[in-house]
Amino acid sequence: MNKKSLRLPVGAALAALLAAGAVSCGKGEDADKTPAMSPAAAVAKVAKKSERITSMRYRMKGDFPGQGRIEAEASMRMKPETAMSMKMFLPGRTDLPMEVRLIDKAIYVDGGADAAKEMDGKNWIKFDLSGTDAGKQLDQMGGLGAASQADQNPAAQSNILAGADDVKKIDTATVDGVRTTHYRGTIAVDDMDEPAFTKSGVTEEQRRKAVEQYRKMGVDELTMDMWVGGDDRMKQFRVRSDADKGPMDMTFTVLDYNKPMNVTAPPAGKTADLAEMLKGLQDA
Repeated sequence: MNKKSLRLPVGAALAALLAAGAVSCGKGEDADKTPAMSPAAAVAKVAKKSERITSMRYRMKGDFPGQGRIEAEASMRMKPETAMSMKMFLPGRTDLPMEVRLIDKAIYVDGGADAAKEMDGKNWIKFDLSGTDAGKQLDQMGGLGAASQADQNPAAQSNILAGADDVKKIDTATVDGVRTTHYRGTIAVDDMDEPAFTKSGVTEEQRRKAVEQYRKMGVDELTMDMWVGGDDRMKQFRVRSDADKGPMDMTFTVLDYNKPMNVTAPPAGKTADLAEMLKGLQDA
């Protein structure tokens, strides 16, 4: 392995996993079937129904601070244990998709042929999220400490909008053939730091992790858009903000939810452990 650096596209992959913390899931039908209610009540109802979500499949695209343009398709399971399988595209930087897996509290990133050249034929990098010094080790890899948030429940993270005081209805729109109602609200990160914010349906742990995540990015305020189908579930979600390393503008479109999915760890013989790699560099 080259001792000078680990020149692998890990940053964008892990950042995208972090960004997944802002998406919820859903499946829409005819929004006109939903009885009229206030925008705040409608968003709160979506948050309540998200408690029954066990898995989802979605598309993600947009700009992420410090990473540029990211496009991805992912499947994520929230129950009984969190797991994710994602294929990511980095337009203008690579022509090949990058694969990322989250399973058993570990992230696996496929670095492709370039990684294999530097790691004795191993193309997968493993990072254990359960370690007490997880954030510190990721920081050593280039400011990626926020990737330790990758095990958050993304459906719960979208419930943040239910805690906004200014939720309003924007219009109706058809998203992927589904008739939806479009809502928008803003949230100050400092307001999320209040324990009372759990009224949104976000648990104390989820609230704490979200606040930590956005503060590390240098985000003060979030603008969130939600498109809700007639079954009171999320069809599309957009989050925007200005961060220290540039603007964030990510859109998540849900393809389906509560479908069976299976994620497996890559072969051990093709996987290098990030903690061991870093220790080797420090001891060299």
